[in-house]
Amino acid sequence: MRVLLIGLFFMASTIGATAQTLQSSLGDLTLTRIASGFKTPWAIGFLPENQFLVTERRGRLYLVDPNGSKYRISGLPNVEAEGQGGLLDVLVPGDFAITQNIFMTFAKKQPRGSGTAVARARLDVNKRALTEVETIFEIAEGSSGGRHFGSRIAEGPDGSLYVTIGDRGDRPSAQNLATHNGSVLRIAKSGEAVDGNPFTGGTSAQAEIWSYGHRNPQGMAFDQSGRLWAVEHGARGGDEVNLVRRGKNYGWPVIAYGRHYSGGKIGEGTRKAGMEQPEHFWDPSIAPSGLMVYEDDLFDEWQGDIFIGSLKFDYISRLSGANLTEVEALKSAETKRVRDVRQAPDGTIWFISEDRGAIFQISR
Repeated sequence: MRVLLIGLFFMASTIGATAQTLQSSLGDLTLTRIASGFKTPWAIGFLPENQFLVTERRGRLYLVDPNGSKYRISGLPNVEAEGQGGLLDVLVPGDFAITQNIFMTFAKKQPRGSGTAVARARLDVNKRALTEVETIFEIAEGSSGGRHFGSRIAEGPDGSLYVTIGDRGDRPSAQNLATHNGSVLRIAKSGEAVDGNPFTGGTSAQAEIWSYGHRNPQGMAFDQSGRLWAVEHGARGGDEVNLVRRGKNYGWPVIAYGRHYSGGKIGEGTRKAGMEQPEHFWDPSIAPSGLMVYEDDLFDEWQGDIFIGSLKFDYISRLSGANLTEVEALKSAETKRVRDVRQAPDGTIWFISEDRGAIFQISR
């Protein structure tokens, strides 16, 4: 049974908001706008005391009250907002009540361009400010351009941080372990590589790499069994949902489902020994962003299902089954460029509509 105060928070969140109806396989659900007025919102992070955080790609972080009032947070690191880069994901870790620390991923200026970085900071909720801001990790220098930063961050069951890095538009680098490009990383909360990572044996490989051969993963989450799921953009076709495992090679750009934007063939085909197959792929591409594994009894029928936002076709994809399949598209006038999807503490489903500049809640 849920804690009453959590329930009261999300009841309060709907005060003054207009509820709409969202059609689904469970019947008509309630769709409520929680907060609005954002520009290029990218991620949501839930806080104690009935509040939450929202990032904007242009380099702003907001604290939002249950009534939808938002307050800009000061003290952010220097963010390089160019192309697809900027202030991206935010993580409120499980020990926030003790440490007051949050983690953010962002594009950081580097000598040859910019690269994905991770910052840790203490959040003073009362002063609406970050203090003790430190960049604890940034990818190896050498990337340029404004594409494929990846940049989702998730906390593992052991408390370590997992961070997605795109190939930065440099396709072959996703197969080069000497760079961080095209990988999922595993780092400590201090930024160092974690013992047990697969490439820490003194080779030229980057010790933070957990898996590689990814194109541009923009959604990632753990399920209740501790398995790590990620979704990444393909080119023209070939968006993939992958079950991310230690040391595995996910094939980009050697194998892929889809073709280059020019229509040309990608790599060697769709399969190769030593390279992993996706659990699911889309062709044509849906441009996925944000991934959530549902684990609550509010929507008991959806326990264990994966929810992924579509930037291209404006819906939330629900995937289910041992052979992972898209079984439902949750779509309304408000699911415009769904950038993030999250399960709230009370079991409701929240998402960011980038085009609407708003946060919405799905409830029964």
